[in-house]
Amino acid sequence: MEFKDYYKVLGVARDAGADEIKKAFRKAARKYHPDINAGPEAEAKFKDVNEAYEVLKDPERRAAYDQLGQEPPRGQGSYQPPPGWDSGFSFSQGGPQGDEAFSDFFETLFRRGAGPMGGSGAGRGRDSHARIEIAIEDAYTGAKRTLSLRSPVLGPDGSVTLQDRTIAVTIPKGISEGQHIRLAGQGAPGGGAVGDLFLEVSFAPHPIYRPDGKDLFLDLPITPWEAALGGHVTMPTPDGKVDLRIPKNARTGQKLRLKGKGLPGQPKGDIYATLKIVNPKADTPEARAFFEKMAKEMPFDPRTHLGG
Repeated sequence: MEFKDYYKVLGVARDAGADEIKKAFRKAARKYHPDINAGPEAEAKFKDVNEAYEVLKDPERRAAYDQLGQEPPRGQGSYQPPPGWDSGFSFSQGGPQGDEAFSDFFETLFRRGAGPMGGSGAGRGRDSHARIEIAIEDAYTGAKRTLSLRSPVLGPDGSVTLQDRTIAVTIPKGISEGQHIRLAGQGAPGGGAVGDLFLEVSFAPHPIYRPDGKDLFLDLPITPWEAALGGHVTMPTPDGKVDLRIPKNARTGQKLRLKGKGLPGQPKGDIYATLKIVNPKADTPEARAFFEKMAKEMPFDPRTHLGG
């Protein structure tokens, strides 16, 4: 993805006011409009100009875009926004709709799969969206969180300032990554009713589990003798410990399914444990003697299928 310097596209400074940005947009739009300029690059430049104005005219988008900083040095490969660049921002529904498409840069930053953006009646404030990160365990029990948001406010001179606010959020039991929580009346104000705020849920990285929809995946270490002889091991789940049966002659990479132990819901998800055989270290004379005895009494070549 290519970084877009919207200030450079419109030819304005980063501290330019709203009137200056509007004036620069009108000038560039006239210059590159297809009805006026039939040059081979005019259409692409016209789209760039429209995209830049779509961001810089909106206080929310502009404040968030400014968080990204300057264009990164050349030669760093495809541009990726730094983690957490949009933390605390909410983006309103406004902007290009329908079939109009902007660059991947714009789509990644500001559309983000925002999900259900409600319609706006006459005088109704625009709906906004933001992200909230929760622990996987929160989806099992439900939780209450306090979300801090930064709302950009446009001053009389066109400058943008940030105002902080906090919102109480109830995390419903059974929520999945990518789903949305709707907070009525927490969006943008309007002449009539205030818009709604939609929070897109993401799971914080977990040291054990990897979510996929309602299912959870984890790597489960087992000993060589547990793999060979089978038996029972105690395995953690976000809902508590469970007893898991290991089949005889289990192998590394084999998946065991715990039905209904994944994320709550209708239906419930499953947990898939991928077995990983871990050998103990032969770091004592007794352990080394044990391995030497096993090598002598249990001749086994796992590479016979390779031939040679």
